[in-house]
Amino acid sequence: MVGSMANPRLRSLPWWRRWTKKDWAIAAVGFTVIAFALTLLSSSWRDKLDSGISSPFLPNAAASDLVELTLLKNAKDRGALCLDGTAPGYHFRKGFGSGANNWLLHIEGGGWCNSTESCSWRKGTPLGSSNYMDRQVSFSGILSSHPSQNPEFFNWNKVRIRYCDGASLAGHPENESKNGSELFFRGQLIWEAVIDELLSIGMSKVKQALLSGCSAGGLATLIHCDDFRGLLPKDATVKCLADGGFFLDEEDILHHRTMRSLYNDVAILQGLAKSLHKDCILKMEPAKCLFPEEIIKHSNTPVFLVNSAYDFWQVQHVLIPEAADPLGYWKKCKLNIHNCNSNQLEILQGFRGSMLKALNEFQKNTEGGMFINSCYIHCQTDITETWHSPTSPRINNKTIAESVGDWYFSRHVVKQIDCPFPCNPTCYDMNLTALSPF
Repeated sequence: MVGSMANPRLRSLPWWRRWTKKDWAIAAVGFTVIAFALTLLSSSWRDKLDSGISSPFLPNAAASDLVELTLLKNAKDRGALCLDGTAPGYHFRKGFGSGANNWLLHIEGGGWCNSTESCSWRKGTPLGSSNYMDRQVSFSGILSSHPSQNPEFFNWNKVRIRYCDGASLAGHPENESKNGSELFFRGQLIWEAVIDELLSIGMSKVKQALLSGCSAGGLATLIHCDDFRGLLPKDATVKCLADGGFFLDEEDILHHRTMRSLYNDVAILQGLAKSLHKDCILKMEPAKCLFPEEIIKHSNTPVFLVNSAYDFWQVQHVLIPEAADPLGYWKKCKLNIHNCNSNQLEILQGFRGSMLKALNEFQKNTEGGMFINSCYIHCQTDITETWHSPTSPRINNKTIAESVGDWYFSRHVVKQIDCPFPCNPTCYDMNLTALSPF
């Protein structure tokens, strides 16, 4: 097991064994806040990439790349509200030419809130309120309208769905009156209302469709994939792509299932069971059914998984959460994988092994596809540099965009799995040192 190789200094700490339920609750809130802070910090890095600042071979974001925010028209009537009660939103760019009847939807990420405290905190951010959302965003990567950057989907109708419910668009309002903090748990209603609005403006005539998402949005994509298929014409080609959304139910280095605990809190707080597959819920607790490994077992719609085997978000919050490293032994390694020592790399290789094991059954799925590389990164489809550019990460000389295109249009069976770190010289490895708040 990955956790069995943890640093002995950490395993032998006596204070951990004396933790009370209150201590665990405080740690859970801290976990969420830190995860959210890192999400915002890494988003700023991604925005720089999107604008071309770090890539002289790509054009800077022009005014034509910016897409206006649209607030859901009937949000109040539908009860489809962000955590603070404001209307949710999306950005829409109309397709043209051969892509006029094709639609690509992308759900943005941003972690989860697992308590009234963490959800209340989100109310003052773009991840909990449309009051704070940028009114214009740049469409890049899989959303780009430049053929050179997005050869397969550049002229499709494209939608970026904003994420403001903190529960992967899967929450239900039954628990709202219990929290006493004026929070709205309406993720499922947001999903339904946004899709209905898109159907009313042309998506009902779709010929080809792809539902995608990053991180928590990637999880939302998997949760709603079959529902999306069922709402579109039967003769349409409909598939789903989850980017950086294959979260593992893995023990951390101190043998605690921190991620399962987080998911359990989210599922209970926002009533997620109603949005999860009934067959899974009958067999196990909702928190388990929220993990992609279980979701894809029940999916009837073709799915493509883009993920790093060394996903930096999972390394920082699933494998080595802050509470498991009080002495900072992992700090430099977590911020930059090239700073990891041999013992740390051995543990990271074990985490990669756990991911490949979790994907073992999915590899046999003839309609499914995957691109599992060895880069230290989280989410790669909505950034031009990692989606499709002269220096994009490649496996077998294929970019992510090329691999997804081969899969979507059934040109080839695509099961791309990279060799272990540090074998791939084409990788973009995140260096979070400058972004760290610590």
